[in-house]
Amino acid sequence: MSNTTATVLIVDDEAGIRRLLRGALERGGYAVIEAENARMALNVAEARHPEVILLDLGLPDRDGLELLPSLRARSDAAILIVSAREATDEKVAALDLGADDYVTKPFDSEELLARVRATLRQRSRYRVDASVVRAGEVEIDLVNRRVAAAGAAVHLKPKEYSVLAELAKHPGRVMTHAQLLRAIWGPAHERDVEYLRVAVRGIRQKLRERPGEPGIISNEPGVGYRLNGAASEG
Repeated sequence: MSNTTATVLIVDDEAGIRRLLRGALERGGYAVIEAENARMALNVAEARHPEVILLDLGLPDRDGLELLPSLRARSDAAILIVSAREATDEKVAALDLGADDYVTKPFDSEELLARVRATLRQRSRYRVDASVVRAGEVEIDLVNRRVAAAGAAVHLKPKEYSVLAELAKHPGRVMTHAQLLRAIWGPAHERDVEYLRVAVRGIRQKLRERPGEPGIISNEPGVGYRLNGAASEG
């Protein structure tokens, strides 16, 4: 999907913020539509089918965190939170409820555009039914449960593979600690973050990633992990 054809829905009750976002997005080649409250956002998302939704959390008629599941149910758009709320627990809650990314106000317009581009790029390169996901030199075969790096087989422990596979199913998206722990260890362990840290450390060691160098898994401190640079094929 080219960014010149993508439509972005801005959901924010502040006219000045909407104007700023519209200007940046239109300069980036996007079509822009707006909503100033939750009710309008749901109606516009369902009627206009945007590829990306930029959602403020402080809406006058409904909190953005409450709105998120309803938007996710009505639209398959990528949802990026653009909010003044900086607390880690707010970010975790938004991501747990289905947001793809989180940008804190005040924001840099170029950074925001980069986040939008990255989200669209990942969505256009990845299909939900993909059987093989590649991230750099790493290949993850989700059907046969195999991992290779630079063509050589990588032998992961079952939980290590499960973590990598779960990230590969959502490339480029931050998966929270709780999401990963629930999916792999079960709901009773969603606070056992050390389980996850041990598994990710094992993956990195077996992929021979060097400390300080960018790897395929990035850490979002206090929030979760993200698989970088993924592409896929069916």
